[in-house]
Amino acid sequence: MKVLIADKFQQSGIDALESMGCTVVSLPDINPDQVAGAVVEHDPDVLVVRSTKVFADVFQKANKLALVVRAGAGYDNIDTDAASASGISVANCPGKNAIAVAELAWGLILSADRCIADQTADLRACTWNKKGYAKKGLGLYGRTLGVIGTGNIGREVIKRAHAFGMPVVAWSRSLDSATAKALGVTRAENPIDVAKQADVVSLHVAATADTNNMVNAEFLAAMKPGSTLVNTARGGVVDQGALLKAMQAKGIPAAVDVYQNQPSPTDSTSDIDLAKADPNKVTFVGTHHCGASTEQAQEAIAEETVRIIKVYRDTGDIPNVVNRASKLAATRLLVVRHLNKPGVLAHVIGRIGEAKLNIEEMENVIYESAKAACAKIQLDAEPDEATMDKIRTGNEHVLSVDLTIIE
Repeated sequence: MKVLIADKFQQSGIDALESMGCTVVSLPDINPDQVAGAVVEHDPDVLVVRSTKVFADVFQKANKLALVVRAGAGYDNIDTDAASASGISVANCPGKNAIAVAELAWGLILSADRCIADQTADLRACTWNKKGYAKKGLGLYGRTLGVIGTGNIGREVIKRAHAFGMPVVAWSRSLDSATAKALGVTRAENPIDVAKQADVVSLHVAATADTNNMVNAEFLAAMKPGSTLVNTARGGVVDQGALLKAMQAKGIPAAVDVYQNQPSPTDSTSDIDLAKADPNKVTFVGTHHCGASTEQAQEAIAEETVRIIKVYRDTGDIPNVVNRASKLAATRLLVVRHLNKPGVLAHVIGRIGEAKLNIEEMENVIYESAKAACAKIQLDAEPDEATMDKIRTGNEHVLSVDLTIIE
């Protein structure tokens, strides 16, 4: 198996892949526009990326490529629609960078409250302004932290909020009352409720169509004047123009690790409007999309990436697939018990094809001793009785055939 790594990646992960017998091609400084050419040149079975964008042409030009592993949690840098259209799986490594991102989120919260970055900049410029900075810190104890998204990262942020003595109000699409109680948080009905109650809002949702510009003018209008917005999720979650206006009009400090239209990992300059705002009029603390960039997190992600590839190589299964259909067009489940003999499934599939039915998904379970098996075949429509009869009687190794409706 050949693995192309089109990004920086831990040497421990490369060594582990090679010890498995994989041929590894590592291109740590590749430009996103060069990935398609590299895939054509090296013809890998698996592509591994961190922040490198994977455009549609990668999938359109690929030959053997069957799996793309995002060595991290978010996968909005990969064109999953194009991957799905080409029958290529995309997998990620959820939770492995949760502590690292949570730690940075808290670093940003503290820095925004105590102007740590600005104080450091002044000291480097030989400026001493103790009186000015002594008046700015509000403190965190007893103030309310709002958490939007209670997945792995959000939960790590919540744990640390308790240590700071901050009550937490949280919202997530999947957060129920029992889970909120277990996390020690107040459950909000919606994101706007979080904005209204919190003194600090920290974002921890994935980049999806539903979360695009979730933090917009309406959300920011609901936030308290002077409350802080922290974004270590994805740039597209926040309407950056609306945020800048709120920073100027309502004194909302912004502590940000990710940006709309942010530079690529290979760029050396930036043009981020939040960073260019007058520091005498707004409070901005920013980092370079490095939330997951700790040695601990990258080692854990490398280990998980290797695990995904090993499971795929050994079994054909792919852990953490993100582009598998959540809902199929299947309406009927055909269950065929049969002897584990050559030609049985070919017979069954042949009759299904003759009936112009589409197989949406299929599993063939082999029983102990490998003498018999059971095929579970999801179909897009109901086979007529003639087709059912052909499946039952057309092969001597078919034991039984059953058909049920999929609700």
